[in-house]
Amino acid sequence: MTLDPQRRTFTKGLAALTGLAGLGTAAWSQDAAVPKLIKLVVPFSPGASNDLFARALAQRLAPLLGTTVIVENKPGAGGTIGAEFVSRAEPDGSVLLFSSNSFTTNAAMTPKLPYDMNKSFVPVALMAKSAMIFVVASNSPFNSVGKFVAAARDPKSKLSYGSSGVGGLNHISTELFHSMAGTQAVHIPYKGISGAVMDLISGNIQLLITTPASVGEQIKSGLVKAVAVGSTERSKFYPDLPTIAQTVPGYRAEGWWGVFAPGGTPKAVVERLNLAIRSVNEQPDIRKLLAQEGAEPGTYNPADFATYYFDEIAKWKKLVAERNLSSN
Repeated sequence: MTLDPQRRTFTKGLAALTGLAGLGTAAWSQDAAVPKLIKLVVPFSPGASNDLFARALAQRLAPLLGTTVIVENKPGAGGTIGAEFVSRAEPDGSVLLFSSNSFTTNAAMTPKLPYDMNKSFVPVALMAKSAMIFVVASNSPFNSVGKFVAAARDPKSKLSYGSSGVGGLNHISTELFHSMAGTQAVHIPYKGISGAVMDLISGNIQLLITTPASVGEQIKSGLVKAVAVGSTERSKFYPDLPTIAQTVPGYRAEGWWGVFAPGGTPKAVVERLNLAIRSVNEQPDIRKLLAQEGAEPGTYNPADFATYYFDEIAKWKKLVAERNLSSN
């Protein structure tokens, strides 16, 4: 992709920032346009990937920016409570939201929200992306996406797929697959992904499109068979796997984690935070942490992340309407 002038500016800025990071906080924080105390709100309970990534990010942002960065968990209502808190905060960079793909999938599945997804938040930085992975049982006859598509187009087929629950990323990622491939399979929702994985292994369901973190060990042990990835390009974690898009053109389903500010936050603050987060993403220990979730560090500038974010909102809302999906 050819870099536009704005992208070139961010690229140069990131290089400069990386150099400054090695000189200590004084050089970097001298003219920082960010508050001295930043609250990073995680709209989920402690312990999961959102919380883990947010705390690692906060720890490294603080010395880089010359600020204090604290993480505050505000779980509830599928992330809505924490997101609403941030949407009502002062738009000066002092309160930020650390959320994930569920931010947009929840919005698609929820008719009314206490905030406007398009106006109440400013996308700051994408911390990481993780391609969804198409897996079947180890003894499944479906060794390719094409073979599954051929079987699932048969009106008499009795295929089924699992998910961690209605409205989750693995649910609507699979519905997106069926919508684009012209296939059908019965949805079996579970209370968490582990039950779905166990039933895939035993043959009670025939398909899971899920995160690498949820099936990585089962793939390594041969209990399940990885067939393809949901990213537009091959995953560096599974380089031998084709993309689903090679069989179903245009298909893309990824997990992601990112930072958002309240709507109206000054551009200069957003850009400074973006450069700092991208610098953190270059650190080897952060890359190692992300790799544990099968995730690659984000490199988007604010404009690119905004495009990605708004595309995600539109994609999932369109799918939910077309497939008549409901969380009720």
